[in-house]
Amino acid sequence: MKSKIGIGIISFAHGHANSYCHRMLTFDDVKLVGCWDDDEERGKSAANQFDMSYSPHLEDVINHPDIQGVIVTCETNRHAEMVIAAAEAGKDILCQKPMALTLEDCDRMTEAAEKAGIKFMMGFQMRHDPANIKMKELIDNGTLGKIGVLRRRHCIPVLFNENFVNGPSRWHIEPEKNMGMFMDDASHATDFIHWMLGRPTSVIAEIDNILTDVAPDDTGLAVYRFSSGAMAILLNTSVTLAGENTTEIYGDQGVVIQNYGDGPSCNIPRPENAIAVKLYTRDQPAWQDLGIPIPQSHGERISAVPRPFIDCLKNDTEPEITAWDGRVSVEMVLNAYQSAKQGRRIAFPEHR
Repeated sequence: MKSKIGIGIISFAHGHANSYCHRMLTFDDVKLVGCWDDDEERGKSAANQFDMSYSPHLEDVINHPDIQGVIVTCETNRHAEMVIAAAEAGKDILCQKPMALTLEDCDRMTEAAEKAGIKFMMGFQMRHDPANIKMKELIDNGTLGKIGVLRRRHCIPVLFNENFVNGPSRWHIEPEKNMGMFMDDASHATDFIHWMLGRPTSVIAEIDNILTDVAPDDTGLAVYRFSSGAMAILLNTSVTLAGENTTEIYGDQGVVIQNYGDGPSCNIPRPENAIAVKLYTRDQPAWQDLGIPIPQSHGERISAVPRPFIDCLKNDTEPEITAWDGRVSVEMVLNAYQSAKQGRRIAFPEHR
């Protein structure tokens, strides 16, 4: 194994690519080698900023001998195209969420990765957050007992931002490129719910524009049911100015509450004694501060995405977040959209 992992970036259309690159510049075992972007000005600017080469030709990146892994951060509707090309070129892949806009594209991406024998990982930063990891542990080790209800509020304020709506990031609100803001951002929360409780059996949802009319949708609420009987309530809006409470998990033996877990709650001033995660159990019937630090900004969570991918390549281990995880997250979003459109509960099909 070379001392440094060579990384290529496929498009800087998604702003998280910049966060990933800034963080990777601090890694002594990574070399940012090259990037492709169909926006030449954007691509050249990023290449100069991160000291990598730029090419307007995708094959120059996916066939580069010094690039072992690529990060796909183009528009969502082009994920399948780029992932399949990179997989066929033998590159390991970190894919920005959501995985794709259709389950058919998810399956094509999965098939290409499996056929090529490459590593494929999804970029879900919530999997790397210490608060979320702790809550997963409390579920898995039985501290909370049988789970009755999980509620996750995962929100952003971007549709109140003129630069987001009418600037270079406008593709996020173009239906053919990203479907809608619920697809774009609730995909984080659907992955969180799937990680915590497994794949749902059904969903009933409402998704619409409530406070704005600049995107296909600005707010969504979905209630997922599970074979255990548990319910998961997902609230996602792109018009949340501020927040605090983020996750509640209620079991028959304990309750865990997380605060300051998303952008609107993490990026605003908070009390000095703010608590990230607190636990109440039958054995200790008082709130316990679990001592988990709150990031200085939500950007710290986003920047945590590339390290596990690099470690996966460096140590030749299996990806922590698989193509199946990406597919289930998309399935959960698509079924919520279908429920909202049809005004009825949507059942999930049996596993393939």
